[in-house]
Amino acid sequence: MSLYPRFSAHVADALAALTAAGDLPAGLDTRAVTVEPPRDPTHGDLATNAAMVLARPAGMKPRDIAIMLAQKLARLPDIEAAEVAGPGFINLTLRPDVWRAELRHIVAEASDYGRSGIGAGHRVNVEYVSANPTGPMHMGHCRGAVVGDALAGLLSYAGYGVTREYYINDAGGQVDTLARSAHLRYREALGETIEIPEGFYPGDYLVPVGESLAREYGDRYVGAPEAEWLALFRRESVARMMVRIRADLMLLGIAQDVFFSEASLGNRVQEALETLDAKGLIYEGVLEAPKGEAAEDWEPRPQTLFRASQFGDDSDRAMKKSDGSWTYFAGDVAYHWDKLARGYDALVDMFGADHGGYVKRMTAAVRALSDDKVPLDIKIVQMVKLLRAGEPVKMSKRSGNFVTLADVVDEVGKDVVRFIMLTKRSDSQLDFDFAKVVEQSRDNPVFYVQYAHARIASARRKAVEAGIALPEPDFALLDDTDLALVKVAAQWPRIVEQAAEAREPHRIAFYLGDLAAAFHTHWNLGNDDPQRRLVLADNPALTAARLALADAVGQVIRNGLSVMGVEAANELH
Repeated sequence: MSLYPRFSAHVADALAALTAAGDLPAGLDTRAVTVEPPRDPTHGDLATNAAMVLARPAGMKPRDIAIMLAQKLARLPDIEAAEVAGPGFINLTLRPDVWRAELRHIVAEASDYGRSGIGAGHRVNVEYVSANPTGPMHMGHCRGAVVGDALAGLLSYAGYGVTREYYINDAGGQVDTLARSAHLRYREALGETIEIPEGFYPGDYLVPVGESLAREYGDRYVGAPEAEWLALFRRESVARMMVRIRADLMLLGIAQDVFFSEASLGNRVQEALETLDAKGLIYEGVLEAPKGEAAEDWEPRPQTLFRASQFGDDSDRAMKKSDGSWTYFAGDVAYHWDKLARGYDALVDMFGADHGGYVKRMTAAVRALSDDKVPLDIKIVQMVKLLRAGEPVKMSKRSGNFVTLADVVDEVGKDVVRFIMLTKRSDSQLDFDFAKVVEQSRDNPVFYVQYAHARIASARRKAVEAGIALPEPDFALLDDTDLALVKVAAQWPRIVEQAAEAREPHRIAFYLGDLAAAFHTHWNLGNDDPQRRLVLADNPALTAARLALADAVGQVIRNGLSVMGVEAANELH
């Protein structure tokens, strides 16, 4: 067990002892009790809010609880001091050997250090990207792809059974437009001069699709009526575009488990409606005109409606239009009904910022379909603003008025793209400046973390090159300054669980920035005091201990980068 869960258990045991002695009332809910680093490190190593959160339900003063709890904790052999601060917080100072033991734990666990079992037995479906198959991946898709994939990796690291899923929007009018656009490129491949009408997809990315269709079908469909080729070209064009989309995603290291076709829903839409109807949640009615939002499913006539307002939505939602056709929402309800039928314990969707108005209605639908048993967590992903040295990046006419993901990865690399996409909360706008993201400076978070790992690798190489015979590391030689690094590294398992429970993979990037900063600070101490350096030719024993400490920090950095889908750098050029 890593350090934070262990001391959380100590606090729980102390509270149980106080309850058994009659000092605290029985039946207190302790779920809000936390053990975490204090905001000010001078206050100690750990802090608990136990007295603050239990005071009201216990009918006692926080400080009275804190004094009793601190006295209990102070008797533990691992605790050097337990002090009550302010109205009732308890600050704990641990003995140095506790941190040395945690360092040995990091070394022993290696790549498994930080892995958690909090998700054991729970299956989660994470759906992300789900772009229309009408063009290659562009930077508008990139952030949701990275955030979704990193979240899936984080949940897996925390013990959840994770399915990575892509929903292929291959049933709407945009796919007919794709088929017609591909048919033009097909005719072009057979020697015809074409003009692309307004509303068609003009990008050159459809040229190879047309050439492929020409090789397969010859001139069979050049002059044929649309009814003869539209369904075929729709199916073939989507298939060919999905090959490209998968290849684009692989440039980011993304390989999803399930590609679910909207066109395959079939009778599931009707089945989902019947499921809701059986629960008394479907009726015929007329909705009021929506205020301040898109009215795509609204008509001033009777429609088949879902009682979404009973589940937290602003209004009820149309499932069928007055002409009997399904609404877009109905298809999305059926898709989520299918996910529920596959037995997931939780669903996560990545939505673009332009779909923010969809959150309440989809959450309502899943609550209704699952009888409130399966949570749907929808993460909003804001746009990425592309810049070059502070100036907006011009769009690519070749690609159809957007910058492709492939072009960006080719220029700056997969790891840079993935890391930068996780340096802010997904629901806040992100600037991606091509000049800044490859800059070798402290202001570039990718470089700053990778530089810390490269420095650690260089220290080990330096010791080898110097021919220092290193003994087995003796962590008793590490002083408080050295152990300060362990205190930051030891937070990694706690960060994993918090990030997984909040479904926020950007917390990993934030933490790695803090860990890198702590290591760089430690490294720079050697510039002022040569005895603080990691490698000391005249002291092999201390060198061995400090290199083992640095390697442990490097291991935690690698573990964090791995969750993010980023490879660690051993040297930077």
